[in-house]
Amino acid sequence: MKTLTSTEELAQFCQMARGYPYVTIDTEFLRERTYYSKLCLIQLAVPEEGDDSAVLVDPLVGDMSLEPLYDLFRDTSVVKVFHAARQDLEIFFVEAGVFPNPLFDTQVAAMVCGFGEQAGYETLVRKIAKQGVDKTSRFTDWSRRPLTEAQKKYALADVTHLRKIYEFLAAKLEETGRSHWVEEELAILTNPETYVIKPSEAWRRVKTRTTSPKFLSIVRELARFREGYAQSRNVPRNRVFKDDALVELASTKPGNMNDLGRSRLLLREARKGEIAEGILSAIQVGLECPPEDMPKVEAKNDRQQVNPALADLLRVLLKAKTESSGVAPKLIATASELDALASGERDVAALQGWRKEVFGEDALRLCDGQVALAAKGGSVRIIKL
Repeated sequence: MKTLTSTEELAQFCQMARGYPYVTIDTEFLRERTYYSKLCLIQLAVPEEGDDSAVLVDPLVGDMSLEPLYDLFRDTSVVKVFHAARQDLEIFFVEAGVFPNPLFDTQVAAMVCGFGEQAGYETLVRKIAKQGVDKTSRFTDWSRRPLTEAQKKYALADVTHLRKIYEFLAAKLEETGRSHWVEEELAILTNPETYVIKPSEAWRRVKTRTTSPKFLSIVRELARFREGYAQSRNVPRNRVFKDDALVELASTKPGNMNDLGRSRLLLREARKGEIAEGILSAIQVGLECPPEDMPKVEAKNDRQQVNPALADLLRVLLKAKTESSGVAPKLIATASELDALASGERDVAALQGWRKEVFGEDALRLCDGQVALAAKGGSVRIIKL
């Protein structure tokens, strides 16, 4: 098991990798104590079998530059293969503003090829590569050095088995003509907006039962402060204060340090210093927000009543479509999208791109009363009216 620890070694491997049609890639990282993921290890493998065909890249040792890897990412003649790529891509985008191009995500491809929702790597290794994966090193501390032999073996398995998985799924997509379906999904993964969290929009992630604009204006300012503070200091947002404390603060609206000290849910560190001052300032800004600038929760389903019978029929149609196509249900349409369709909404992802081809067109016909559903044995048929 070869470990690369210098820029020169990395450059040599990446140059060699450019002679192949694809390279498999994975990372190990930590995020428990930081806002942004800390990259601890990179695994790379080319299709050829052999001692030098798969390597570990250790960015924590020496003074390594990852620019050779980023150059490989930019080389459009080599497909970059990941499994469940989102967090890996976020690391590289935050670090260098670069996305692998072209990209292939075996998890997305597996969901399109009939392997169910959120197809796990171990499942694909077992079903496609006919191998097992030792999980004992999964939750180890990847920032500690030296790495054990067990850690290295586990890490390399994430890219060596991926070769067979990629080749199988790529052939399956070509055979079924569904490659463009995967490409539509990957366009989301390589969109910078997927990874940019704007402090001004952070309030939308906070779950509250109250939709009062004045209450939400305070929630917005508290979430804005927390997100900005966490980003600037690279600490997890929950280490600043948690969502339940944020909602409590928006409800009690403390006006000074003494009031803040009465909070039941606020961490001790947040009751003093910069965080406490930031909380009080955010609450004041939220209270002084003009009515026209207060946030409002979009309640689409309030404008048109959800038709429960139609929603149930759409679920039956989705089940029939997923069984006939072999595509994971949640990849086609979520429960909330089905309810939105049943309430008259048409601006939903299930009516766009390949989803419209698989499900959306018949869903619209069902909503418009142009088709009906009939059960025959264990299957559901669509009948034109």
